Amino acid sequence: MDSRQPPHIPITIFTGFLGAGKTSIILSLLPLLPKDYKVVLLKNEFGDVQGVHNCCDRWRFRGNIHYLSVDSQLAKQSSLTAVSEILNGCMCCVLVGQMETALREIRDKYRPDRIIIECSGSAFPATLAFQIRELERQTDNDLRLDAIVTVIDAENFAGYEDTSPTAKMQASYSDIILINKHEHLDERALDILIDNLNTLNLDTPKIKCNGRNGVDPNVLFGIDSKLFRDPIPQGVEDHHDEVKTLTAYRGFLPTCHNHEHHDRESCTSHIEVDVDKGMLESALASLSKESVWRVKGFIRLDSAIWILNWAFGRYDLTLLKGDTSFMRDASIRLTMMGDKYELDRKPIPVAVKKFCADLQVQVM
Repeated sequence: MDSRQPPHIPITIFTGFLGAGKTSIILSLLPLLPKDYKVVLLKNEFGDVQGVHNCCDRWRFRGNIHYLSVDSQLAKQSSLTAVSEILNGCMCCVLVGQMETALREIRDKYRPDRIIIECSGSAFPATLAFQIRELERQTDNDLRLDAIVTVIDAENFAGYEDTSPTAKMQASYSDIILINKHEHLDERALDILIDNLNTLNLDTPKIKCNGRNGVDPNVLFGIDSKLFRDPIPQGVEDHHDEVKTLTAYRGFLPTCHNHEHHDRESCTSHIEVDVDKGMLESALASLSKESVWRVKGFIRLDSAIWILNWAFGRYDLTLLKGDTSFMRDASIRLTMMGDKYELDRKPIPVAVKKFCADLQVQVM
């Protein structure tokens, strides 16, 4: 075992509403850490596009990753020691056992200097923090909660705070609040946002991110959180009730009579064509921020596969490096997340219908 291993493994939880920028901030920390500092990222993806062809809940370490979810594909292209996933459920409630198993296996296999947990955008961190407190006792403090960091989307917080109890709870139960995407706010709007956050949580430090450079890790690491040592508040765990996810897919669904063998060569295959970028931009512009909060996934542009991240009217495209064979039969694999009551309406909202029609996608 490494002689320089830490006396315990600190765990930092990143939480924040859909599209707040958690993954980008986590990845921006890595270049600022010592080169021999080992970080493992444990991500919880709720309703991601993996479900199109694989309905199994499982997590993977870097090294044998084949088809990771959207944000994890970005993380895989970083200097992280490992990327681990818990899929298609929330590890702060229904997937509790998987989270505990994942943390123990990360400790035993990698013995990292730090574990970062990135919660799904609709998760309440208190229940997760209490689980880690229990692990502290079970492991004699070998695994230890260091901090809960909440990322706020400065441009859109006022909008989703009004409709999302989860967003309020995330800001209320935190060691540090990071104010992200504030560059487009004027001074008055930023003051109003900070006043609003102070109403929810007066004592917690509020730190503005430095654009894509994120924030100094020395500010976030070594907090030794004192939160959640007492019993969990009652009636605060119904967090997924407000979020609805839809899968949008354009491509060829192979006909395979034996789905157990996973032999793609024995299935009928089809090569998909590129998506028109102008049509993509038009379709994204048509979405309503009141009903759809986040769109993420994979899209075929210019004979390459790109990772799409759209949140509240803004989007990024990142070239996907490495294995893209999972997109061989598809042009588009997207997950849409938004207001449950809006997206459950029959018929679906006009803006969502137009988005799907413009991109010629199936909603699954």
